[in-house]
Amino acid sequence: MSAMETTTALPKIISVDDHTVEPPDVWQSRLPKKYLDTGPRTVRAPLKEISFLGGRFKPVMGAPGDDGPLGDWWLYEGLQRPLTRLDTAVGYSRDEIKLEVITYEQMRPGSYDVPARLADMDVNHVQSAVCFPTFPRFCGQTFTEAKDHELGLLCVQAYNDWMVEEWCGPQAQGRLIPLTLIPLWDAELAAAEVRRNAARGVRAVAFSEIPPHLGLPSVHSDDWDPFLAACDETGTVVAMHIGSSSRMPSTSADAPPAVGSTITFANCCFSMVDWLMSGKFERFPNLKVMYAEGQIGWIPYILERADVVWEENRGWGGVADKVHRPPSELFTEHVYGCFFDDAFGLKNLDAIGVGNVLYETDYPHSDSTWPKSKEVGEAQMGHLDADVVERIVRGNAIDLLGLTPDGLWGGPR
Repeated sequence: MSAMETTTALPKIISVDDHTVEPPDVWQSRLPKKYLDTGPRTVRAPLKEISFLGGRFKPVMGAPGDDGPLGDWWLYEGLQRPLTRLDTAVGYSRDEIKLEVITYEQMRPGSYDVPARLADMDVNHVQSAVCFPTFPRFCGQTFTEAKDHELGLLCVQAYNDWMVEEWCGPQAQGRLIPLTLIPLWDAELAAAEVRRNAARGVRAVAFSEIPPHLGLPSVHSDDWDPFLAACDETGTVVAMHIGSSSRMPSTSADAPPAVGSTITFANCCFSMVDWLMSGKFERFPNLKVMYAEGQIGWIPYILERADVVWEENRGWGGVADKVHRPPSELFTEHVYGCFFDDAFGLKNLDAIGVGNVLYETDYPHSDSTWPKSKEVGEAQMGHLDADVVERIVRGNAIDLLGLTPDGLWGGPR
């Protein structure tokens, strides 16, 4: 069969990067009573001021009765974090999307409600989806930065229970694929949480693209080995979203958000080189990692450069004793790039590898291709053979995440 022009439609999409906005009761209904006043909870309050410059998000909550737009805010220890339009922008014109606080009533219900999410997936030609968190941030940094790690661990476990039992529970009909969190501050506890969730069918866990930005050890150390061993043993994929180091790429403190938005792939690029030069893929041969929302067009050059450095400089470069194969070979066996809008990457697919690419829709964020993901995919993949399109849009995700042949999560119903 020739390219997409001879097919009737894009195959049903399995999106490996969507997002959920947690309902207000996720932690209040699961934490012990003694933690309800310090654990995550929501209030409605006015906004005093808000900025997002140099990759830093700074909201300030007003006091009751103050002037300013009302929004719903998450409170946790001393943290005050509002819901914003950027958390859930689908349904709005791109020109109408701005940095503003909102309430749950002002967002699309599919952001937090399972039946509404499935309906929006139907509209968008999406069969199944993996969802990253919002309030915990992309790999649970919110709980890692908190003072009380006993409470933090309970919050991580409560989120994971909600993710598996409710968000991906019976109402989801196998169409929502669980992605869980770990207590990043303790690799042994992280390993235990990976195994706890793997026992109930979870095959993906969120992690930081650059842990040292969070004050944590790098992947070049041995500190993460208990966690990585658990992922290797259980077939749990390490999923790293752009921004999961709490530091979006930027160039200066006064650079407008458009600068960072243009170079969002940069942390993924740096992270992938870390992993390829770490020796971890040879120590943990079943380990798989994926980069959500990093796009793929940058990958061919980095692989070429990494191979040259490994071939010519591995002696003085400090990797000869732990990286015994060309980085491009390790990439092929262990790394997956994820994209939703990357025509250049698709034109250079041979230099990346058909088996190393996953598709995403980024619902409900401002970059999302919802509700036109099918049309976007058909336009960008029209030059590819139908079997290649099938692998990118769903086949690779089925294999990587251990889904049923029909593309559904086979865990608890």
